[in-house]
Amino acid sequence: SPLAPAYACGGLTLDTVSHAVTAAGKPVALTRTEYAILKLLMQNPGNLISAERLMEKIWGYDSETEISVVWVYISYLRKKLSALGANIQIRATRNVGYCLEEIA
Repeated sequence: SPLAPAYACGGLTLDTVSHAVTAAGKPVALTRTEYAILKLLMQNPGNLISAERLMEKIWGYDSETEISVVWVYISYLRKKLSALGANIQIRATRNVGYCLEEIA
């Protein structure tokens, strides 16, 4: 549910109360925007979320932000997750969107 206090996927947990994110028990330092993107992905495990929806949810309808900023933040998140050895990945489906999935 969208009101869940915490989400978990693979070895990653996100606490919506403290805003703490941990991967394999290690804290992950995220910017506010990275946290917002990760939270949206974790709330929709396995579901594709379009860059447009991410834009709208995180930057708002009236934002002047370019869509490419979404790609930039996704790449920041991927680097941080892989550096921590989290067994999840953000998978991109061309022209459709992004989803979070566990790496088997």
